Amino acid sequence: MNISVVIITRNEAHVISNTLQSLQPVINDVVIVDSGSTDNTVQLCKQFGATVIETNWAGYGINKNKGIAAAKNNWILSLDADESIDEELKLSLQQLSLQDENEVFNIRFKNFFCDKWIRFGEWGFDKHIRLFNRNNVQWNNAAVHENLVFPEGVKITMLKGNILHHTVHNRQAYKDKMAGYARMNAKKYFESGKKPSFFKQYFSPVFAFVQHYIFRLGFLDGKEGFIIAKTTAWYTFMKYHYLKVMNDQPET
Repeated sequence: MNISVVIITRNEAHVISNTLQSLQPVINDVVIVDSGSTDNTVQLCKQFGATVIETNWAGYGINKNKGIAAAKNNWILSLDADESIDEELKLSLQQLSLQDENEVFNIRFKNFFCDKWIRFGEWGFDKHIRLFNRNNVQWNNAAVHENLVFPEGVKITMLKGNILHHTVHNRQAYKDKMAGYARMNAKKYFESGKKPSFFKQYFSPVFAFVQHYIFRLGFLDGKEGFIIAKTTAWYTFMKYHYLKVMNDQPET
């Protein structure tokens, strides 16, 4: 199959084997871009025959593009370390002709909170473009919440199957992860000259909670749906809190 998989890692030993195992035997080129793992992530990846690039952390978009540049094939399936593919998606990938470089492929996600599949709310209707040709598509250089840059007239095709995203293993790790995202997003906003506002800091979190828990039916996922909606609201508040601190005390 003329598809390369690119994954960025740092201390992902607890999940990376499951991800790499899901790619067997259809993907024969996996590129890992590791930014300083201190566990056995690198060793596990090498055991699966992956090409490992050990580098510094330069941001999500930049590190992903490093992996894309090192891939053997022009068609790239971009995954995170905690994302595996199901059998239906594996079959879809095997059946692709991949003749049109201007075509990109949208893939549905099944997101899991610990071992529970979240069907509603912020996570329940998730899909992302993850398969593309590197001659026409690259990631931007954003440090966080990076986006793919597409040419004009791009053709988007939905694939059958799912990416299985095991993003949360315990509540504290989830909160720590979202705190990190809040700091990185605040820094991105600060560097682009954005200013915090009272409305953004205090009303946006409320809106985020109501949107995901009520309007997008997050309450149907039980306590996990409540935790996700509450944490998203907290993340939204902290993002603007950190931005306010940066504007008030730029020297720090």
